[in-house]
Amino acid sequence: MNIAFLGLGRMGRELVPHLIDAGHRVTVWNRSPEPAQAMGRRGAAVAQTAAEAVDGAQAVVSALFGPDAVREVIVDGGLPFASGAVWIDITTVSPADASDFSAWAAGAGVSYVHSPVIGSLAPARAASLGVLIGGEHDAARIARTIVALWADPNKLRMLDTPEQAAAGKLVANLALAVSFEGLVEALRLGESGGLSAEQVLDTLGITALAPIAAMKGGPVVSGDFDDTQFSAALLAKDTRLMLATSRDPLPAVSLVSAALEDAVDTGDGDKDFSVIAARR
Repeated sequence: MNIAFLGLGRMGRELVPHLIDAGHRVTVWNRSPEPAQAMGRRGAAVAQTAAEAVDGAQAVVSALFGPDAVREVIVDGGLPFASGAVWIDITTVSPADASDFSAWAAGAGVSYVHSPVIGSLAPARAASLGVLIGGEHDAARIARTIVALWADPNKLRMLDTPEQAAAGKLVANLALAVSFEGLVEALRLGESGGLSAEQVLDTLGITALAPIAAMKGGPVVSGDFDDTQFSAALLAKDTRLMLATSRDPLPAVSLVSAALEDAVDTGDGDKDFSVIAARR
């Protein structure tokens, strides 16, 4: 297929090679040129504008920072989507945003599928991400042939609507944020009770917090947050979406969100979100 890929942040740069290796003809666009040039060396065509990238594409994949970026680049950008093209948005957005984008796409003669990923850069590189797919049946079936290239087949979930896929991604990221808070507090409690950090992590290895302890225990103990798998700025944006979406209070999310916003405000937004452990 002719596929346009818009947005080459950390995740986008991991996903595009899967498309190229599968034999698709991929055209990439990014606001800053360096990531696009790197994908060009990998085998993609490089567009100077988003409009140039999507012109003639059968499928358009967007991996942008958030819903505001989607509106700016796509909804308000007047992009020349081909009639009948499938727009596969992997940007983390709210259910309300997904509803808006789906309605806009329908008016533009485009099929909107929301397909966010669950997981960080290493699983993306290994094609073992969790993937949610929500959209109209035929469009979702086409989208599945593309997003399956970076999915663990056992972690691929088909949902009825884009809104459900968006809600599912927020639920997944809530689990990440809240479990990380549990890791930080467990380390505090254990060390207050005379355990070393290593003993706390070893104990957590036989608890429900084992995955987050394995994933983020090392950086929290070492204090090195420069290996950014999921930036503080991105998770801060996602927690804002969670709080705006939920009808009921989310006190644990509110706590983590405040810490993330503080990290962004003081210049640590590009560091891994685990940097908030050192700030509280």
